[in-house]
Amino acid sequence: MSDNKKAHEPLIHIVKRTALPQYRQWLIRVGAVVLALVVTGIITMMLTGENPISVYSTMIDGAFGSSRRVWKLLQSLSMLLCVSLALTPAFKMRFWNCGGEGQVLIGGLATIACMICLGGKIPNVLLIIVMIIASILAGAIWAIIPAIFKAKFNTNETLFTLMMNYVAIQLVAYFEIFWENPKGSGHIGVVNPSTRAGWLPVIGDKEYLLNVIVVLAITVAMYIYLKYSKHGYELTVVGESENTARYIGVNVKKVILRTLALSGAICGIAGLLLVGGTNHTISTTTAGGRGFTAIMVSWLAQFNPITMIITAFIIAFLGVGAGEISTVYGFNESLSDIITGIILFFIIGSEFFINYQVKFRSSKKEVK
Repeated sequence: MSDNKKAHEPLIHIVKRTALPQYRQWLIRVGAVVLALVVTGIITMMLTGENPISVYSTMIDGAFGSSRRVWKLLQSLSMLLCVSLALTPAFKMRFWNCGGEGQVLIGGLATIACMICLGGKIPNVLLIIVMIIASILAGAIWAIIPAIFKAKFNTNETLFTLMMNYVAIQLVAYFEIFWENPKGSGHIGVVNPSTRAGWLPVIGDKEYLLNVIVVLAITVAMYIYLKYSKHGYELTVVGESENTARYIGVNVKKVILRTLALSGAICGIAGLLLVGGTNHTISTTTAGGRGFTAIMVSWLAQFNPITMIITAFIIAFLGVGAGEISTVYGFNESLSDIITGIILFFIIGSEFFINYQVKFRSSKKEVK
């Protein structure tokens, strides 16, 4: 009987690792990035004949080649980081909030509504205060809707939040026609270009510095909230086991609603910064897919807001760099997406080898 079991033993076993030291985890991640660069370099050379080192140099130049490019990278990084921070409390609670895209759009829609309807009618300082409150409330309410159904009826939050994205997109599309400028254009032009009513202030001559400062403050606050606050402790316990949370007296429904309100509120702030501080208009693409990319950023950082700065930077850099090589070399945009995809695949794949190890069947035969 034992011989039969031995004969059918799988060739490969995947075994859960004990926790690796931090330095070994980062060595694996760095090794994955190096291997990814080698693979993408070979593929680039085969498909285009270009020197891979020149291609990588172009990516770096696209991100850091001038002060304007650096600030654009920081803007991209800060907005992606902001949405990632927003989703993190929900994910840590094991509430799979895939509705970041819609929550950002709704926050942006509330912002643009204030700019259009109140611009020039109330003092600009008061208008900006109203915009902040409106965007936070709009994002929070949009996130609380699926939270209520989850808390009361145990609905599937992944599907619910995904569907809410499409509702938000259609709402923005409706108001694009309703507020279109000029008429018949099908889109909202830059709002209040002459008066700049509702435009968030520029610090010095740095156009995106306010966005960066706000997101940096949110990052520090989120780290403290998750690590040291009672609320952060409660949502972590709920994520580990709802039964345990109830046993120690945690009101699980209250925690779910509170956490999703926070998640949506920060997404609303992201919408405020994108509309009031960056674009001064809105469209169905204002969120730019950040609501989905942020899921990857949060997971790669293992829900640590400080580590999230690094993962958000890597993805923002790849996005900017890929766009630059498409422009400089005239490549099809699909090639730059392939390069980015391969690098991300290796980075994400490295997490498997951090958490698991592959073992092969022993070749030793049992002694009879």
